[in-house]
Amino acid sequence: MQSESMSVGHLLEISGHYWKTCTLHASVKLDLFTQLGEQELTGEDIAAKLQADARAVDMLAGALTAMGLLIKKGNLYSNSPFSFAHLNRNEPDYMGYIILHHHQLMDSWNHLEQAVRQGGPVRTRVSHDINEESRRNFLMGMFNLARHIAPQVAKAVDLSNRRHLLDLGGGPGTYAIHFCREYDRLSATVLDLPTTEPFAREIIGRFDMHERVSFIGGDFVGLELPGSYDAAWLSHILHGEGPGECQTIVDKTAAVLESGGILLIHEFILNDSFDSPLFPALFSLNMLLGTQKGQSYSESQLKEMLSKAGLHGIRRLPFTGPNDSGIVAGFKP
Repeated sequence: MQSESMSVGHLLEISGHYWKTCTLHASVKLDLFTQLGEQELTGEDIAAKLQADARAVDMLAGALTAMGLLIKKGNLYSNSPFSFAHLNRNEPDYMGYIILHHHQLMDSWNHLEQAVRQGGPVRTRVSHDINEESRRNFLMGMFNLARHIAPQVAKAVDLSNRRHLLDLGGGPGTYAIHFCREYDRLSATVLDLPTTEPFAREIIGRFDMHERVSFIGGDFVGLELPGSYDAAWLSHILHGEGPGECQTIVDKTAAVLESGGILLIHEFILNDSFDSPLFPALFSLNMLLGTQKGQSYSESQLKEMLSKAGLHGIRRLPFTGPNDSGIVAGFKP
């Protein structure tokens, strides 16, 4: 938003936007949308299902109605079609996992000024590796986000002549699965932390991709990468590391590419002045809060990493995903 169009009203909206955030997070934590399902219920009925206070539930449901997430007729509440599809745990497009992951980040955001003063993280442990529930929220949240854009990515990235893809830090394997679904002759190897493997096996099995998508457990930062590949996919892993570590990861990945192989980096990409788009700029602060050196990177920085790794034909692909994600590609001579 340009400063000329800013008003006191806009300023107050920015300042108080967390009220909406907390309302949504509380409702997902209570599993309100799932309990409501396809029914029309009074606030008292919902409260009974949630084992909560009826007066408070009426307030919460009223706010959710004002936000467009519930529909109210008389004294009866029901899910909006959107909420039923995306906030009901029983539906395949459920987005509650990533919302719960965002909730786990809130305390650190409340201490952003401390992180800015000290120039380092205020989250003492990796937010998605604290316990099994946190890990599941993160990994399944990443799956639900990626599954919406992975089919678009698979069409935007031509892997028709490729045979073996390395999905580095690929989590539950969402992109690897959709690349293989798009290109019949492609197989893929997902390399991620051993704690990720049960979730990856679950998702790979859900898509019946056992024979074409394999998993290797390991830390891609410190591990010498095994195997040989003619394509590599680095999606949303570089932002967790500093520039030096990113270069090491790109160098290691380039080293296991065959001649003519393609290396693809998918990130929230800043412009070269580091002041837009908005989401990558804010995401950089999220990395400040939770990592020692992580940040969002600009297109020029990502291209330079590929160039230093000895890749040629470096270019940004004509793809823009949610929250201004983009793809930069380079080829091994």
